[in-house]
Amino acid sequence: MPGHIRHIYRLGLKELISFRYDPVLIVLLVYCFTVMVVVPSKGTGLQMRNSSVAIVDEDGSPLSSRIRQAIGKPYFIEPKMISYRDIDRSLDRGIYTFVVHIPPNLQGDVLAGKQPVVRLDVDATAIAHAKLGTTYLMHIITDEASTYRYRAGKLPGPPVTLNLRSKYNPNRESRWFMSLVFLMQMITMLSILLPAAALIKEKERQTVEHLLVMPLNPFEISLAKVWSNSFLIVTGAMASLFFCVKGVVGTPVIGSVPLFFMGTLVYLFAATELGIFLATIARNLPQVGLLSMPVIVPIAMLAGGTTPLEAMPPFLQEVMKFSPTAHYLEFMTAVLLRDAGILDVWGRLAAMGAIGIVLFTAALMRFRATFR
Repeated sequence: MPGHIRHIYRLGLKELISFRYDPVLIVLLVYCFTVMVVVPSKGTGLQMRNSSVAIVDEDGSPLSSRIRQAIGKPYFIEPKMISYRDIDRSLDRGIYTFVVHIPPNLQGDVLAGKQPVVRLDVDATAIAHAKLGTTYLMHIITDEASTYRYRAGKLPGPPVTLNLRSKYNPNRESRWFMSLVFLMQMITMLSILLPAAALIKEKERQTVEHLLVMPLNPFEISLAKVWSNSFLIVTGAMASLFFCVKGVVGTPVIGSVPLFFMGTLVYLFAATELGIFLATIARNLPQVGLLSMPVIVPIAMLAGGTTPLEAMPPFLQEVMKFSPTAHYLEFMTAVLLRDAGILDVWGRLAAMGAIGIVLFTAALMRFRATFR
């Protein structure tokens, strides 16, 4: 057993030394854990901000003025006044996402107790903003009309009072969650591509055969590539967590960092073995890239970062139980944002470990069959 450990250690050092003299991979690793985590986290989000709005005001009353002034940041930019004949042309050209059409005599109808109709035209191609913005504008217009009718905000009390408490993210900052999602995606991509590329490089240079004629076996070669590439990725992930996610993006890390480190190692065991399995199927580096794309994209996009698992079709929910990314994202957010302990996430760790063992066995069988 000590001989096996020594072989695995030496082979892993060989991988690290070869990585040291590959500037392209070094730049890729740094770029993925810095730019590809910070820029999407701060540039995208689940919230609506600065949507464009136009208003057709055919009433010109104090009430219509109040509605216009109530529509503003952070959800909307300052509304622009347009004429009725410009509505279709503005929406067709994508100039505005929302157009509010205030009819004539709106104020008089509201004061008379009638129910006037305010038309809202929406460019629904921007589907996320269309849904949220429609709800926001409905509340704004309804609240302003009700307040104006009852004067000075003397509205009748609601039948039910909602006591809202937001835990773990009081201001509901989407970048907190999205920064972890993009960090998970970078870990997934690199943990599949790096070991696959390393093994394909050995195959193209015909050095795998040299390794196999030595007193080595596929088990040692596979584990050496796993630990060496996992070392690089977990180092980059931990640095990105503190300097990019926590430092630049501002995501609070309130949970146990050692527990996150341990869970990341378990996840890397599964993901790197998936990369080695793909490398045993491909014959060259371009094939590895083509094979990894239909694997990385689905497991990263369907892990629950952009769409909750509960909102997916039942079939996909069952399929994603066999994907380590879904378990890892839940583990990551639970530990780092909710301060979950080992007793809360042991099931996720066990699932990732079981998936890793299955992938390790499959990769080892393919390795032996390929280089027999």
